[in-house]
Amino acid sequence: MIEVDKIWIVIISDRLRRRRPLNGRWEPALLAPLILTVVVAGLAFATPRKVAFSRILTAAPALAASMWPVLPTVLLGLLCLLIMIGLSLIYPDLGTWYTVAAIFAVTVAAAYASHIRLQREKTLGHVRLVADAAQEVVMRPLPRFVGRVEIESLYLAAAAQARIGGDFYEAVDTPYGVRLLIGDVRGKGLAAVGAAAAVVNSFREAAYDEPDLRDVARRLETSSTRHSVAFATQDPSESFATAILAEIPDNDSRIGLLNCGHPPPLLLHAGQLGILQPTAPSPLLNLAELIGGEYSVESVRFTPGDLLLLYTDGVIETRNRTGEFFPLPDWLRRQSPAVPRELLDRLHRDLLDHSNGGLDDDIAVLAVRLREHPEHEGPGPSGSGVA
Repeated sequence: MIEVDKIWIVIISDRLRRRRPLNGRWEPALLAPLILTVVVAGLAFATPRKVAFSRILTAAPALAASMWPVLPTVLLGLLCLLIMIGLSLIYPDLGTWYTVAAIFAVTVAAAYASHIRLQREKTLGHVRLVADAAQEVVMRPLPRFVGRVEIESLYLAAAAQARIGGDFYEAVDTPYGVRLLIGDVRGKGLAAVGAAAAVVNSFREAAYDEPDLRDVARRLETSSTRHSVAFATQDPSESFATAILAEIPDNDSRIGLLNCGHPPPLLLHAGQLGILQPTAPSPLLNLAELIGGEYSVESVRFTPGDLLLLYTDGVIETRNRTGEFFPLPDWLRRQSPAVPRELLDRLHRDLLDHSNGGLDDDIAVLAVRLREHPEHEGPGPSGSGVA
C-alpha cells in the first residue's frame, strides 16, 4: 500500500506542476481538502470560540478520501489533529477532545474508503486493458492508405465507459481489390460483441478466398448462424446483423456494393450527394433461411476524389432534445471539401452536439476516398473517436 501511495503522491505532484487533467478533474480540485483545512483553521483561530468553526475540520479527511490516496489522507487527518491541539492551547475550554475523537474516527474511515477506491480503480484499469485487447481483436486499427484508397474510421460507444459494442467494421486488401465491411449486430453487451467478432473474423478469411462478394456474404451468413446456434441467448429470428460489403477494384472506376438490410451508403461525387439505396436488398445475416432471398451486388461509379460514407444506424438515429434525428445526408451536403479524417472529426463533434453528449446507440463510420495515385507513405492506424 505504501508503494502505491508513493506513486500517487508523485503523480499528483507531477500533475499539479504540469497543470493537466487527472481523471477528468483539473488539478486545483485536488487541493480542495487542503484548502478546506487551511480556511477552517484560519476561521477557527480568528473567530470567537463560541462559533466553533473547528468542528468542520472533520470534513477535510472525508473529502480527501474521494480523490487522494491513503497516505496523504492520513497525513491530512494528522494535520487536522495538530490544529485542534493548537486550538486547545488558546481555548482550553473549547471541548477540543470531542472534536479530536471525531477527526480520528473520520480519518480512519476515510483511509479505508480511499484504499477501497484505489482497489476498485485498479480493477477497472485491468478491465479496460482487457476491453482494449478485445477491441483490437474485433476492430483492429485500419490502415489509413491501401493503394489508391484512403480510409478513416470513427467509433463511438453509447456507454460512457464502454470500449466496444455490437457495431463493427473491417477493411482488407485482397487480390480482388480493397474490400470493406461495416455492420451492426442486434442487441448490446457481450452477446453482441461475440456475434460481431464472429462476422468480422469470417470476413477476414472469406474476403481473401472468395472472388465473388455474394460468396463472401454467404460465408458471413454461415458464421453468423453457427455462432447464433452455439451461443443462443434469444429466439433465432431476433438474432441478426445488418451489413454492407464493398469491393473497390484496383484499376476500375466502379465499385461493388452488397447491402444486407443496412442503412444506405452516401456517395459524394463532384459536389453532388447520392444516397445508394439498393434496388434488390440482400437478406440480413442469420436470417437468410427464414426470409429467403438471393444476395445482390450493385455496381456504382467511384472515381478519384469521390467520397464514400459507410455508417451504422446509430448515426441517423441520434436524437436531440426535441426527438429529431440527426440529418446525415443534409449534414454531408453542407460540409466543405475536406479529407476523410477532418470530415469524421466534424461528424464526431456535431453528433455529440446534436445529442447533447448523450448517445443512445453505438456508432461506427467509415469514410473512404479514392486517390489519383497510390499512397507511398507507410500505412498508419486510422484514427478512432471513442466514448
